[in-house]
Amino acid sequence: LSADEGKDVSLGDRKNMVYMGSTAVYGRGTAVVTATGMQTEMGKIADALTKAEDEETPLQKKLSQLSRILSFLVLGICAVIFAVNLLRMVPDFTSKKILDTFMVAVSLAVAAIPEGLAAVVTIVLSIMSHRNAVIRRMTAVETLGCTQIICSDKTGTLTQNKMTVVDDYCSDREKMAAAFALCTDAVLRPGETVSEGDPTQTSVVDYAAKLGLPKYELEEKYPRIGEIPFDSGRKLMTTVHREGDSFAQFTTGAPDVVLSKCTHVLKDGVSVPMTDELRAEIAAENKRLADQALRVLAAACRYYSAEPESYEPETMEAGLLFLGLEGMIDPIRPEVRDSIVQCREAGIRPVMITGDHRDTAVAIAKQLGILEEGQKAITGAQLDEIDDETLKATIADYSVYARVQPEHKVRIVNAWRANGKITAMTGDGVNDAPSIKSADIGVGMGITGTDVTKNVADMVLADDNFATIVSAVEEGRRIYDNIRKSIEFLLSSNLAEVLTIFVATLLGFTILKPVQLLWINLITDSLPALALGMERGEEDTMRRPPRSADEGIFSDGMGFDIALQGVIVTILTLASYFIGQRMSIDALMPADSAVGSTMAFLTLSLVEIFHAYNMRSRRASIFSIRWQNKWLWGAMAVSFVLSIAVVALPFLRPAFGFAALTFEQFIIAFVLALLIIPIVELVKLLKRHLGKN
Repeated sequence: LSADEGKDVSLGDRKNMVYMGSTAVYGRGTAVVTATGMQTEMGKIADALTKAEDEETPLQKKLSQLSRILSFLVLGICAVIFAVNLLRMVPDFTSKKILDTFMVAVSLAVAAIPEGLAAVVTIVLSIMSHRNAVIRRMTAVETLGCTQIICSDKTGTLTQNKMTVVDDYCSDREKMAAAFALCTDAVLRPGETVSEGDPTQTSVVDYAAKLGLPKYELEEKYPRIGEIPFDSGRKLMTTVHREGDSFAQFTTGAPDVVLSKCTHVLKDGVSVPMTDELRAEIAAENKRLADQALRVLAAACRYYSAEPESYEPETMEAGLLFLGLEGMIDPIRPEVRDSIVQCREAGIRPVMITGDHRDTAVAIAKQLGILEEGQKAITGAQLDEIDDETLKATIADYSVYARVQPEHKVRIVNAWRANGKITAMTGDGVNDAPSIKSADIGVGMGITGTDVTKNVADMVLADDNFATIVSAVEEGRRIYDNIRKSIEFLLSSNLAEVLTIFVATLLGFTILKPVQLLWINLITDSLPALALGMERGEEDTMRRPPRSADEGIFSDGMGFDIALQGVIVTILTLASYFIGQRMSIDALMPADSAVGSTMAFLTLSLVEIFHAYNMRSRRASIFSIRWQNKWLWGAMAVSFVLSIAVVALPFLRPAFGFAALTFEQFIIAFVLALLIIPIVELVKLLKRHLGKN
């Protein structure tokens, strides 16, 4: 059913409909049931929720691909190494040699698989330092980092959700403010500065209090003795108050309605007859306020020598004295404007979706910088005239959506996603739940949000503030960057281990035993990788455009970096082995060297520890980073001490099969490991130079 001539109108504009789940606060009436079950507006919301599907985040998809690649790669390399060793045994096969060959293949698998990766990703994703953002779905943290569109509700998120009088027109401001304050049901208690009640009514009460007219004092001076409650048909509210031996009536409501009931105007403190010129002046002031997207109310009064005998609206709301106009608005949050600027710099587009009127939405959007030159505003009714394909093609034209319904929000989110954009959607009411669930990132409101909305949201804002979303996006980018740093560190380290064992196998000697590799993976791989997840965001974090959802794990040259770093670490490790072999009594032996193997272990362990320090930034010099990661220093210290201990302590050395090293051999292994820092720094410098050119 509709409110106008059979034409469907938006929910907010329907004047003859009631909905399931609504509460009647006063009055009585008769209604005709037009829909039941899933055909009701509440049912449509439930249906939309059931149809919305959860999808994997971009990181989950990329890590799944990486897992498959690593699995096939490890199996392939293991098979090749096992086959090569078997061929080298021909024809001297023994069960011990076959077992040793199998153990080499197993150690290679241990070296190739980054065992700590799952733990690193899980722990890093679980660390969301922003205290006002409650993450309900851990993987949503990563998706925040690639958010490209933020569809935000207006009221409470972009604005303060508190109507405030910001302008007025009157001859006597105190008289007008007192009339507005008394003609409300809002309550202001002694000792408090903020009133309680309907947002519109609290705004006029708070305004009067700022003028030194707190309502509780006005009520003592002018006690209410009667009233005509507000009615949407009349668009007026009237109260009658005792004023000494006489009685005062105050009427407030829509300016055009109040003006039509007035026969006089308060002008310079004197009641003068209403004229066409005065009526035109008041109408012009009303337009001036309305053009600022202010909600405008008018106040009038009437005086009696005796209490009115009848409280019929037709009798009392006539022959009034016009007092003035007050313009109010839900003011924008002061921090939101800067957040919008930050969004723009980060390549994120903010979009406003609201149930308010178009003019109000446009005015707020322009103040905040959401609606820029060349962008448009559209209403829910206009959206109904556009099919999904047209909306998909033109979605980028619109930055403001006004008078929308729940299904409109879902269409908007889906249209952005159909264009390949990672989209965040905010909301607080039950009607927002479908769109929140459909979005890549659903953001619920912690203060005003319903339980339904919070339950389907990926993230809940404890302060209902848009600025918190932007902060969470920055945090998401930081966390994703840190995950990539950890992945690069782990894979480059593991690649070095694989290449080291592979080369040693081809040359006919065993450089590292399985137990030694396992120690390296557990101690010198995992601890620093976890600590890298605690790095602060880099300076350009919010000056980069969002990454594409299709961007691979190895994008931006990360695959090349891993390969290059793996080769460098391999060369340093093999160099340590051969130097140790030359310095030992086994120098003339063509195969295994206990000293060489011990030096290779020490170099590989320490080089990974030092390389973790390289990974504090993938591009910037580590010497330009102004703050220190205490977690990384702690992890490096623990790994360093444990790695030295298993080589240096006599009672641990035999358990790992190490030989005793001289002080000189220790220093050589240490220096070789330390070389990873200047080498990677030179590579970074070259890349920065090439990037500038």
